[in-house]
Amino acid sequence: MSHFQFQTVSNIISGLGTVQELKNILTAQSFKKILLVTDPGMVQHQLHLPILEIFEAVKLPYAIYSDVQADPPEHIVLSAVEFAKQQQADVIIGFGGGSSMDVAKIIAILADPKQNQNIQDIYGVNNAKAPRLPLILIPTTAGTGSEVTPISIVTTGETTKTGIVSPILYADVAILDATFTQNLPAQITAATGIDAMVHAIEAYTSKIKKNFYADMLAKQALQLLNKNLKRVLKDGTDLEARQNMLIGSMLAGQAFANAPVGAVHALAYPLGGHFHLSHGHTNALVLTEVLKFNAPNAKQHYAELMQWLDPFSKGSTDGLCDLFVDHMQRHLDESGLTLKLKELGVPKDKLQILADDAMLQTRLLQNNPRELANADALKIYQEIYE
Repeated sequence: MSHFQFQTVSNIISGLGTVQELKNILTAQSFKKILLVTDPGMVQHQLHLPILEIFEAVKLPYAIYSDVQADPPEHIVLSAVEFAKQQQADVIIGFGGGSSMDVAKIIAILADPKQNQNIQDIYGVNNAKAPRLPLILIPTTAGTGSEVTPISIVTTGETTKTGIVSPILYADVAILDATFTQNLPAQITAATGIDAMVHAIEAYTSKIKKNFYADMLAKQALQLLNKNLKRVLKDGTDLEARQNMLIGSMLAGQAFANAPVGAVHALAYPLGGHFHLSHGHTNALVLTEVLKFNAPNAKQHYAELMQWLDPFSKGSTDGLCDLFVDHMQRHLDESGLTLKLKELGVPKDKLQILADDAMLQTRLLQNNPRELANADALKIYQEIYE
């Protein structure tokens, strides 16, 4: 058995209504002030009110930073850090999608009064060091798995994203309570659900750090997501399916945190950077063509996943691999997402720029089961253009 390391969040609380566990968590230590990190939509739709009621019940002062944007730009992150310092917050709670949780992670590091690093110091892998403030993450979408990953993504240029990857970013507590996801629009539900599926698939085929523990989580994640995505798209108030999606997303997050993602994400990032499409949507756009490209090197893994999703599926390894690609394409077709770049307003003359930018994602591409060249990236973008 090959050497591997597995890390994750030490305290995961899952179930409908489990947000109430915050009361015990917040009173177990002598916190002085809470910072709730979220986005304008959460505040506009008052989804954060149950959280505020808990703060008031435990009689702890709090502040709210609600200016988080999707794919948060560096200046927003720095603004949030400065706000946390001004408020003298000593516990950070990220509440929302992946962007809110990613920003909360960075605040927990850079707003710690004992911390002497700045944001430029912590970009890259294993550059962010302790100490950090206590960190609690509560996802409101079933997709990114950010509540259990040691990764934050920051938009550092007009079209570029940079990762911060370090074990110090693992939260102290993750709370999975699907009552916060039941009002998500179908398009967001679909995009985040596909995102979580991609995490599971790419973890299972990760080239360098693939291991049996991550494989186990990835398979269980994909099974839950496969069974429940159609249910939540049909009925957004199906709380059992919503909770299953949250758990599937979390398991996929644990998997890819330890067996990192590859070319789907590498090709998705430039689409988000240049055209401000959601991360889940961009993963959906490139998924099928990347699966086809990877098949010569990953067909055994895809065949195994197909048999895991449907034990009655039969055929050769090649045949099962093709069935898996077709199966994922059906999820995309049923998602309601636009799947052609032309229909999304992407100019054809930008495809080479997208390919060039994808090749810069070396942190991700090294994990892909098949080496991807610039010409391969361009061909994939061309295949999904119209």
